[in-house]
Amino acid sequence: MTPSQPVILGEMPSLSKLYVNAAATAARRRVLGTHAGAGLPETRHEVRGVNAAVENLTAYQHLIGETASDVLPAGFIHALAFPLAMSVMNRDDFPLPLLGMIHLENRVVQSAPLRFSEALDIRAWAENLRGHRSGTQLDLVTEVRRPGEAAVSWRGVSSYLAKGVFLPGIDKPTAAPVPAGFSAPDPTALWQLGVDTGRAYAAVSGDFNPIHLSVLSAKALGLRRSIAHGMYLASRALADVGAAKGDAFSWDVAFEAPVFLPARVALDISTVKDADGAWQRSDYVAWNSRSGRKHFSGSVAALQ
Repeated sequence: MTPSQPVILGEMPSLSKLYVNAAATAARRRVLGTHAGAGLPETRHEVRGVNAAVENLTAYQHLIGETASDVLPAGFIHALAFPLAMSVMNRDDFPLPLLGMIHLENRVVQSAPLRFSEALDIRAWAENLRGHRSGTQLDLVTEVRRPGEAAVSWRGVSSYLAKGVFLPGIDKPTAAPVPAGFSAPDPTALWQLGVDTGRAYAAVSGDFNPIHLSVLSAKALGLRRSIAHGMYLASRALADVGAAKGDAFSWDVAFEAPVFLPARVALDISTVKDADGAWQRSDYVAWNSRSGRKHFSGSVAALQ
């Protein structure tokens, strides 16, 4: 359900300022021993007339492996809208710490293509606060429209976990789901990811989260090495699916284990076609080519 109280921002927020403010908020709450309560803000944030920078689009397409086009890739739209979603989590009345959030899943429905020449209206809000065996999770919803249109062209739902944070009144699940066994298939692609992968994606997405940038910045937040952005990995898998997906599709990804950089990632894509040979769906899974541990999996499917 969309919150009815809008907060209209004059421009897209700065991610770097949001991260600085999140660090200050976390420090203040630790010192004062305060928190923002156990409910999500009943507001949505909106920015109208957002334009994508063509130089960012070109750099993104080159980095991810997308074909050069004036159509915005679905992963690029996520990156474009991400600061607005982050601004919701950066509110004083947001109950969970922004820093250290773990991205669990992402679900996108793209109903129509969007082009870089179009101004876009974007809105975001948080919903579905719930317990997790390791903490508390929630969904951040982002919708993108053309100005003046009621129809949503792109909708993303990102699920995040605040590990180790248990809010009062939020029940913890009684049993953890048992993950299915994984046997690595023959890969259709091998990705060689350098130690600078996180910095390269940050440069085109604007997401300079310290856990992705360097060994030192990642260690400061409790990780042994920097890790690849989840949406970089998912977007690269989407690019590998190729043009068969068309302009209207659903796209989902579930993240299981982080990719510590540098890394060699194996990817398998399997395609399902109908009786007439038309593309219906592509399923993908990625894993560590040395250990066989699964990193993430998902699917891309035609909209019915």
